[in-house]
Amino acid sequence: MNESRPPRPYANPYVAGAGLGLVLLAAFVIMGRGLGASGAFASSAAGLTAAVAPARAAANPFFARYLSGDGPWREWLLFEIAGVILGGFLSALAAGRLRFAVERGPHLGRGSRLVYAFGGGAAMGIGAVLARGCTSGLALTGGALLSAGSWLFMIAAFAGGYLFAPVVKRAWR
Repeated sequence: MNESRPPRPYANPYVAGAGLGLVLLAAFVIMGRGLGASGAFASSAAGLTAAVAPARAAANPFFARYLSGDGPWREWLLFEIAGVILGGFLSALAAGRLRFAVERGPHLGRGSRLVYAFGGGAAMGIGAVLARGCTSGLALTGGALLSAGSWLFMIAAFAGGYLFAPVVKRAWR
C-alpha cells in the first residue's frame, strides 16, 4: 500500500451494485451471455487435459463441449476472468489499497487462514460443479433471467451466510 497517502474509502455498495448490473447488461448485449467464472476454470481444465491426454479429453462429455469450436483457450470467460484480475489490481492501485498480505483475525495464524480459505474455495468449487454454475453465474445471470433455481440458490446462500457468520466472526476478534 502506498504509505504517502491514506487509502480512498470503499465504493458505495448501491453504486457498485448498479454498476455490476450494467456490466451484466453489457455482457448480454455484447456477448449474448451473462457473467460467470466457473466456465473459465472448466475450459482451462479441458485445455490442459487435452494437452496431456487428448483421447481422454475428447471422450469426456464434460470436456468435449469446451474442445469444439474455437477451442478451450478462446472461451470468452477466460478473458472475463483476466479482466476481473486486471481490474481488481488497477482498482486497488488507484485507491491506494494495493498490498500483499494475508487478511486474518488477531488470533488466527497465517497458515490456518490459508487452509480455511483453500477449504472454502474448494467447497465453493465443488458446489459450482454440482450446481452447474458458480455464484456469479447462478446469482447474477440466473437471477436476472428470473430462474427459480437461481433465486432458491440466492436465498440458501444468504441464509447459510447468516447462520455461519457467528462462527467465522469469532476468528476475527
